[in-house]
Amino acid sequence: MTQDNTLDMALLKEAAALIKQKGNILVFTGAGISVESGVPPFRGPDGLWESHDPSFIELGRFTREPEVCWPIVKELFFDAILEAAPNPAHAAIVELEKAGLVRAVVTQNIDGLHQAAGSQNVLEFHGTTETLHCMKCSAVFERKYADLDAPLPTCGACGGVLKPDFVFFSEPIPEDVAQASFDAAEASSLALVIGTMGEVLPAAHVPLAAKRVGKPIIEVNTIPSTYTNDYTDIFLQGKAGEVLPALVREVVGG
Repeated sequence: MTQDNTLDMALLKEAAALIKQKGNILVFTGAGISVESGVPPFRGPDGLWESHDPSFIELGRFTREPEVCWPIVKELFFDAILEAAPNPAHAAIVELEKAGLVRAVVTQNIDGLHQAAGSQNVLEFHGTTETLHCMKCSAVFERKYADLDAPLPTCGACGGVLKPDFVFFSEPIPEDVAQASFDAAEASSLALVIGTMGEVLPAAHVPLAAKRVGKPIIEVNTIPSTYTNDYTDIFLQGKAGEVLPALVREVVGG
């Protein structure tokens, strides 16, 4: 593994050469890529779980006490995300995709910023804030048609409580998305891991599925992660919004 504490141009060129050689990239992103868009992370010194009890998105509690949980869900998830816009890191991934180098983007994020930036093949491992469903009749609503300002958003058809379509604690990962993510990892030629510490399971196993079948990993993170020492082949340390545009310039323009 190659590692440096700064964005070394030789290291950057090495990563770019590997991407140009391999192509067919699995891009795997976590909260770190969206922090630069103003979306707060969950873990770490400034993470949401440092200031909030996460039980409000535990499925059992939400089912029992939706009127208590909903205002917190709206404040911490919808309000912050609605104000966010894609940053240069999201745009850089789109450039790689336009160059025909990306097989799929697998994201742990629920903010829709990859799609807003223009990425086409995005697998949202933990779901999305773009839709909600009725917990009573299962009707699905686009976010823009749900009254998120209501004390408790409900279904216009049956009056049931609306639940956001992201994965709550104690709720399983959608099987189709999980399978597609692991399939994409195994079929890729290289994994590009961005802005994740690799601590959330089973999502953290996605890039490892690529590694198990002999595919290299390029990692972009501000600090070393659980991948860095044991699995990463090239570690580019820095903010995704600075590292990725520089990397793409080397790949596409170099």
